[in-house]
This record gives sequence, structure tokens and C-alpha cells, in this order.
Amino acid sequence: MADARRSSILRTVMPPRRPARGRPTSRWLVAVVLFATLLAACSPSEPSPKTTTVPSPGASGSVSPDASGGVTPTAPPIAKAKWTDCGSGFQCATIRVPKDYADPAKGTLQLNLLRQPASDRSQRIGSLLINPGGPGGSGVDFVRDGASQFPSAIRKRFDLVGFDPRGVNTSSPVRCIDNLDLQADIDPSPDNQAEIDALVDQAHQYADQCAKRNADVLPYLSTAAVVDDLESIRQAVGDEKLSYMGFSYGTLIGSMYADKYPDKIRAMVLDGALDPSINEVQLRTGQAKAFEAALRRMLAKCSKSKSCPFYEGGRSLRSFDALMAKIDKKPLPILRIAGRRKVGPGLAYAAVLGSLYNPASYRSLQLALARAKAGDGRLLVLLSDPFRGRKPNGSYSNMSDAYFSNTCLDFPVSTEVADYKALATTFQKVAPHFRASAYNDLTCAFWSVPASRTPAPASGAGAPPIVVIGSTGDPATPYQWSKNLATQLESGTLITRKGEGHTGYFFSSCVRKATDAYLLDLKVPKQNLACK
Repeated sequence: MADARRSSILRTVMPPRRPARGRPTSRWLVAVVLFATLLAACSPSEPSPKTTTVPSPGASGSVSPDASGGVTPTAPPIAKAKWTDCGSGFQCATIRVPKDYADPAKGTLQLNLLRQPASDRSQRIGSLLINPGGPGGSGVDFVRDGASQFPSAIRKRFDLVGFDPRGVNTSSPVRCIDNLDLQADIDPSPDNQAEIDALVDQAHQYADQCAKRNADVLPYLSTAAVVDDLESIRQAVGDEKLSYMGFSYGTLIGSMYADKYPDKIRAMVLDGALDPSINEVQLRTGQAKAFEAALRRMLAKCSKSKSCPFYEGGRSLRSFDALMAKIDKKPLPILRIAGRRKVGPGLAYAAVLGSLYNPASYRSLQLALARAKAGDGRLLVLLSDPFRGRKPNGSYSNMSDAYFSNTCLDFPVSTEVADYKALATTFQKVAPHFRASAYNDLTCAFWSVPASRTPAPASGAGAPPIVVIGSTGDPATPYQWSKNLATQLESGTLITRKGEGHTGYFFSSCVRKATDAYLLDLKVPKQNLACK
């Protein structure tokens, strides 16, 4: 996730910035993953939040029978989270949850929470728990940076609560490799055996480092564990029922929660859905095809407009291919940026991929391509670095580490390099510009902990109505996945946004209006509502 080869997994959604009049501009405010620097809430300079220990969800505080007929100890009864001021109207809390909910004796992990309290306390409904995606995206940063982008009606009546999932950012973070600059030099779409060997060596070394530095926590970072954490957080914030909004990967957390805790849901919105029934190959294939289609649409539109910075006489796709082939042979210099870095295929690929998440970024990408054709890779770097988790000071967030730590437990993968090569051959035909996606999860082939989740449909049997939002031009979570999830869920209802970009809530007033009515008043949108 933090280097170019890892960039095609589901990513955090960012709302567009809105000025005072409420009209979106091309710049995004929230940049948890793609287009700004990660900001850590509850930093050392702020008051240290008090800690609450959270038991296994539903625990009685004594013992419970285990599979062998014996007993398994459970944690003490839950206490409410202790909130402390952490600046700018936000409050922070830290809770501790079992590493292993089946065996609390194995110890605990720390979860960090941040909330913006509802502005109208007399009309407060409760908490709206938010996960922005990833895996590896920080809900703490998302709420701190983007709370103001939610409609005022939502902010008046809900405490907006973001949390860093276990292993992510400030919540018992995993850390594998501190600096990923050298990783970016490796071609994510190898053309010969030497480049394949380099990719395999890098994946092997990365997995080894993760195992060496995080052996005591890697087995406990699956989405199934995050689901139990979500239930613990619901109890810790004192809500009788859960109101939840999950974007992108956050929809997998939500759909699995609906399966396990259907009677604990008040309202649930799943935007830019991952189909929980698909396997790793289906995941990568669907994304590669969707990104390919989005890139071609963007370049085709560019070819028809002389105002497009990469117009290229109406031959934008042909010029794009020529530029990428040139970069593949010889990396571009980064003018006016000191240091050894150059733009090779890895950074160029990340810049293109990241920019396709939001059509507001298309023009920046087109300008970066035009500058690159003229020999300057500086703008491509400015687009790729935030997407890869690289901060302006050269350090990296732990997005990549958290991504693999979760994904390798959630998706069984092949351990044969030949299978990845074969998939790349298939992608060369169906998604030639995103052939690199075939190798996206190669690191998982060498992971020290076997996958623990078997992909399966979610039914949410017994849950109240659940709203699923899908966008027809979504490159990261293809529209069909949202349709599939809405059909799988017994109480699912689908909102369709017709348009480009990843997720829908922050891109469409029509989607927001229907979603807000559901969150605030439990008014379920009409089935198959379509929004432009």
C-alpha cells in the first residue's frame, strides 16, 4: 500500500473541500491517504487520554466454555471511554482490547479514538462511528481533518467518532520497514526475469522484516478482530445501538459486523463496497479492469479538449503509452528537488493510480504528465508521495505495514510466483496499464501467518435496513461489487451514483440527502435510487 506495487488495494476516501458557500473545489481537504500529510491526533504535545480496558464483546466478566469443554477467561465488564480535550474542539480517548477475543489472557492492544461532539446536545442521537478505508487508513486523522465536510445536520446530532484500527497509525502500530524509498525503485510491472527476481526478493524481505519486528501481534490483525473491536468501541462510547459509516475497505468491516452483531445495529452506511465473497484474484482483476477503464475515459476526454494539459493533438492515450515506456527505460529527474530520487515506473504508476480516485485530481495528473514529457518528474512525485504514505520530511506512515498485516490474514493467496506471472499475462490483455496489480499481494505469499478468513457472502440476517452506495465509475471498488453486496444483505438497499471517482457520499448532494435522512431519521432510501 505504501509503495507503488501495493497501491491498487482499496484506499481511504477523501471528501472534497467545500468553501463557505458549500460549493466543492478541486482540492481535497482530507488527505489521510492520498493527497496530504498524515496528521496524528492525540500527539505527545496534547493531554494524554485516560485508558479504558474493554472485554471481549458480550463478556460477563468471569469465564466462558471453550471448544474442549473447559473454560476461557474473559476480561472485566466494560467501562465507558474517558474523553479528554485534544485541541480544536476534538476529544481523544484510548481503550485497550484483547489481542485475541477468544483468549483475553494473551494480553491487550491499544485503540485510539477521536470524536467531535455533537453541537446540539439536546438533539443528540448518539455516535456515528466512521472508518475511512484502507486497510491502513486512519479514522482518527480522517475525522480530525474532515469532520467539517460532513453536513451540519449530521454534526449537530451525532458525535463523529474516528478510530485507528488495530495495527494502524496510533493503535498499537505495526512497523516493518521504516524507509520505502528504495522499494519505489523496483519496477512494479516486471518485463524480464531479472525484474521479477527483484520484485520477489523485495516481497520476501518485506515479509521477513514484518515477522521479525511484529511477531507478537501479526496473528491478531484480521478484519474479524476489527469487527469485535468495533463492537467494543460501541460499548465504550455508551451507545445502545451502532450507527456506522464505512468507506471502501470499511465496508468489509461493516458487512462482517452485520453478520456477527445484526441486533446491535441502528443504522449502517457502506459506501464504495467490497464484495465480501470475492477472492484475492477476483479482487485484483476487478480493480485492474476498473482502473483501466477509468484511465481510458480520462485520456479519451482529454483528447477531445484542447484545454487539457495533456491534449497531445488528440492522441493522449498514445502519448501516455510513449511516456510510460520512456520512463520504464530511463527514470526522469526531479527538477528543483535535491537528493538521489528519480521518477521510475514505480512512482509514475503510483501517481496515475492515486489520481484516478477523484476526478478533481485529473487536471493535476494531466499537468504532471505534460511536465514529465518535457523531462521534469517533479509533479509526478508530488502526486505519488502522499499516496504512498511518504511525508514531506522523507519519513513514511505505517500504511503499507498495516495494509499487509490485515490483507495477508483476510485473503488466501498463492505461494507460487508462477501464478502471479500468469495473472500478469492475463492483465496484459484486459488491463495493460495496470498489469502491476497482478503482483500487488506477492508479499502475502511469504507472510509468516496464514490467512484466517474465507471469503463468503454477507447476509446480515436480522439486521435493520443497511444502505449500500455504489458509483458507476469507481475504479477501486467497481460498481458491481456494491450491487452484489446490496443483494447479499437481506436488508440491503442500493443507492447508485452515476459518475467517476471512488465512493459516492462526498461527491453527490443527491446521495448525501438520501443518506442523511436515513442516518438521522432512519428513513430508508427507495430501492435502486439513482443519483447523478
